[in-house]
Amino acid sequence: MKDNHIEKDITIKNELGIHAQPLNIFLTTANSYSSKIRVSKDGMEVNAKSFLGMLTISAKKGETITLVADGEDAQEAIQKLVGLIENEFNE
Repeated sequence: MKDNHIEKDITIKNELGIHAQPLNIFLTTANSYSSKIRVSKDGMEVNAKSFLGMLTISAKKGETITLVADGEDAQEAIQKLVGLIENEFNE
């Protein structure tokens, strides 16, 4: 089975950015996939499945992050995470 590599830029839309509640939703979603998932912003890249890493990114409203996934379910993982961000984590 061939691994997929997917990259997607997405702008944070919700008013408070990726704060505690959205971060929890994001981490739970990212951790439900077997693919390696990373988030990068301003030259920094972190593990999207890491609470501390994601806090370090500190994505605020209007900022653009890049989601990167490698693995057999990479496409699905990126689509789901982009959906969360586009729907403002249902806030």
